[in-house]
Amino acid sequence: MFTIKNYVMANTIEDAYRLLQEGKSNAILGGCAFLKLGAKRIGTAIDLSKLNLDQINETEDTIEIGAMTSFRAVETNEALNKYFNGVLPRSVASIIGIQFRSAVTVGASVYSRYGFSDFITALLVLDTEVELFKSGRIPLDQFLQDGAPRDILTKLVIKKSDIKASYQMMRNSAVDYPILNVAISKGAAGWKIAVGARPQRAALAMKAAKLLDSGEPKDADIEAAVNTAVEELTFGSNSRGSKVYREAIAKGLIARGIREVL
Repeated sequence: MFTIKNYVMANTIEDAYRLLQEGKSNAILGGCAFLKLGAKRIGTAIDLSKLNLDQINETEDTIEIGAMTSFRAVETNEALNKYFNGVLPRSVASIIGIQFRSAVTVGASVYSRYGFSDFITALLVLDTEVELFKSGRIPLDQFLQDGAPRDILTKLVIKKSDIKASYQMMRNSAVDYPILNVAISKGAAGWKIAVGARPQRAALAMKAAKLLDSGEPKDADIEAAVNTAVEELTFGSNSRGSKVYREAIAKGLIARGIREVL
């Protein structure tokens, strides 16, 4: 269980940022679903609920998802179900239950860069940028590598396109974290293959994706891409599965995802 010394509901994003910098133990609150699993001590807990960051807005060129948007809102949003074969709603639809998904927020999940995140894996195969209060917009893959300590994630910006996408995952049970998750996409810029819960955070298999870019992939091309993805990415072991088990699952999920996109 986490503990909080002071609680503040910020009136502006500037106030929230100032409060965050005032102490190393100060923290932005999301849905608190994962905080409940740990024993973190928070000096000042900063609530962003007043800042209208819980909206999903569709513009002519983008879909913007506010940091305080819940996974349930992502799951049911009309625009997100319309674009990219509904890969984002599909990625969160199996997470525990509706009550849990109604509490978990997009910003907390992405900012924390959780290795087990289904949502991050799906975002990674789209043209996604993270908007931070101080650092501005940066590509999601760069943010996953570098992070942004002591900054505030305000929204995600996804470029609309004719990308076709697929999401695959394996769980021991419906309410467990994934053993492995995979997202695949194909668009004008080519293919993308992302694998998460390795158990490290999601990463792109760049070499594998390039093997699919020359024309319509045949069975031999798919097999080569699958094997290359497993070779170029790092897999590990934890209580949910071994390194060898994850590598075996990855081959099946990647192949299935490629064929679904095709």
